[in-house]
Amino acid sequence: MTRGALELVCPAGTPSALRAAVNAGADTVYCGLRDETNARNFPGLNFSDAELAEAVTYAHERGAKVMVAINTFAQAGRVAIWARAVDAAAAAGADAIIAADMAVLGRAASHHPDVRLHLSVQAAAGTPEAIRFYVERFGVQRVVLPRILSIPEIKALIGEIDIEVEVFAFGGLCVMTEGRCDLSSYVTGRSPNLDGVCSPPEAVSYSRQDGSRSVALGGLTIDRQADGQPLGYPTLCKGRFVAGGKTAHLFEDPVSLNTIDVLPQLLDAGVSALKIEGRQRGKAYVEAVTRQFRQAIDALGGPDGPAAAGAAMLNTMAEGQRGTVGAYKKTWR
Repeated sequence: MTRGALELVCPAGTPSALRAAVNAGADTVYCGLRDETNARNFPGLNFSDAELAEAVTYAHERGAKVMVAINTFAQAGRVAIWARAVDAAAAAGADAIIAADMAVLGRAASHHPDVRLHLSVQAAAGTPEAIRFYVERFGVQRVVLPRILSIPEIKALIGEIDIEVEVFAFGGLCVMTEGRCDLSSYVTGRSPNLDGVCSPPEAVSYSRQDGSRSVALGGLTIDRQADGQPLGYPTLCKGRFVAGGKTAHLFEDPVSLNTIDVLPQLLDAGVSALKIEGRQRGKAYVEAVTRQFRQAIDALGGPDGPAAAGAAMLNTMAEGQRGTVGAYKKTWR
């Protein structure tokens, strides 16, 4: 069910977050199973097989859809774990499987042809040729674009392909090309693309000395700030480093993606769906962000546009209390 001009796809790290998203107006909710087959493999998150089946029933009764992210890369000798996840998603009645690994896509296409396949952002498919390969080989019906393309680039890409396009609209901003980043694994020994976890919490530590606070990942200091200044969760791509004699973030400052002001341009570009990031966030966050984007999408085409939906509140939910449109306007340093 798509009530607005753009499908609103919202995160659910837990069953309670899924119910919150559905009740706040999500068209679709995406979640993962409780293992390394999904890219948010953190303790306390995700769904058992039984919880997933219950969640699908709950969503369907209220006119919403459920997609299951099986979006890490299967490991040699352990492919059965990913195959089991595909079968579990299909058995639960999921509306779509989000995947990047070709073995996972192949399993879904051959064993469960009635389940839609969406190409995960982890596949890093940002060209017509790459996207067509997955469409022709596996029957993929939607692609989630990497967060490195501008709106004009997205519009040009959509003009050359014939499947649905989903883009990220709000939440944590990955400044690397998803699916190709190995930074976390170098420091912590655990890969976001294989183990489903970037900057695992057991590798994170905070310390205070001489009026400043530091945050480290795997024993490597990522950032240091004076007491009272915000200190974000440590990921290497958002750390501060000395380069060219200056200490600064090398890419985008650690703030959240917020596309609320460019929704009309994304719609004009031909985007089919907007994805909210945040399966690690609580149900209050999920509910608030879902509700604001629901109002903004429904306001598209109205006299005041999405700004009338009170979207300024979203910055209070953002990392660093600030938002950015990231690569959509190519404002990165």
